[in-house]
Amino acid sequence: MASISLKVLCTLGGGVLACISYFKVREPSEPYRLISKERPEELQAKLTKRERRFVDFASAEYAGQIYMTPGDFLASVLERHPMPCLRRKILTKDELAHFHKQVPPVDQNTSMLFRKLSDSGILSFADYLFLLSVLTRPESGFRIVFDMFDTDGNQRIDHSEFITIRQILGRTLKERNADEDTRKTLTRLTSKAGRPKLTNGDYEAERNIATTLQVHFFGMRGTDTLKYSEFHNFMKHLQQEVLQIEFGRYSRGRNYISDEEFAHLLLNYTHLKPHQYGQYLQRIHNMGDHRTVTYDEFEAFCQVLHNLDDFVVAMRFFYSVKRAISKDEFAQAVRICAGSKVDAHLIDLVFALFDEDNDGYVSLNEFLLMMKNKLRFRCDYQPVGVKAFKRCMRQEMRY
Repeated sequence: MASISLKVLCTLGGGVLACISYFKVREPSEPYRLISKERPEELQAKLTKRERRFVDFASAEYAGQIYMTPGDFLASVLERHPMPCLRRKILTKDELAHFHKQVPPVDQNTSMLFRKLSDSGILSFADYLFLLSVLTRPESGFRIVFDMFDTDGNQRIDHSEFITIRQILGRTLKERNADEDTRKTLTRLTSKAGRPKLTNGDYEAERNIATTLQVHFFGMRGTDTLKYSEFHNFMKHLQQEVLQIEFGRYSRGRNYISDEEFAHLLLNYTHLKPHQYGQYLQRIHNMGDHRTVTYDEFEAFCQVLHNLDDFVVAMRFFYSVKRAISKDEFAQAVRICAGSKVDAHLIDLVFALFDEDNDGYVSLNEFLLMMKNKLRFRCDYQPVGVKAFKRCMRQEMRY
């Protein structure tokens, strides 16, 4: 009897170890393969990077359309690969109505919105592109984006003005010369509210499927309007929410992180090879004078990343003939672009990180390349009107 029990335990133990080994050696892209078992055309579809990432992370489906949840969106901007998922959750009409009831009005927006909603909501592909295109905009750019939607100039955005983005998306997808698998997948990326139909030569968007973002902006009935102050707060809070999550992964409940942890945050998503990554961190380790970085200091420095184009202009205007810059020159450009004072210790950290040969100078091109890689979710055009906005959205779809 004892020997039988021992055999059973060994068998179960072996099974557990086999499962653990399976999950450890699983390829990063395999979660997408698991999602796509029921939709083989998604694997064969020829999608842009933006479309592929949306398909990879989207975990919900309603009326045949693919949607992200608010939690999916956060994961898509913070994680390299999606979590394992056997299949997307098929939502019912009652579940969607329940989700909408949990969405707070826009005047109650906070930097916890997406985390609180988590899986209780839906975001369309058009919503995804909109959020990405303004996620890393400088605060001065919020007004430009708002004015693009405010087509009648009454200082408010209504629902019909906001869904311009969907009409642009629908036309762009319609112009694609795609194969059958790609066409099927693209059709599932545009909700009924975003799928255009031809009426008297003009495209009209149906409104029978409201997303979480639309309910937040325009209410359950879609009759509310969005003021600039509300739009500004929404975008500011969204940027803060992403930064808080990034910072929190290293702070673990504290209000500070170490110098090396700050370096990790700055180097995230920069596509460095392991040995290169170690070389950068070694420079921080060699500084000797180790301190801590608070969240407020981290957020202040991130304003430089959001204003990276202005940083480039400042550097090239004052130091156009230089390929390498000194710490004082770097600090001056940071002060201009951050809009507020950045702690001198952070300047020392960043400078040490990129001063490869410890000669007191850093390569401007190297710094810009690394930071642009980090800001991989951005639109290269600064929109100044409807035409520029369309160009911006098309740029996002090509990425």
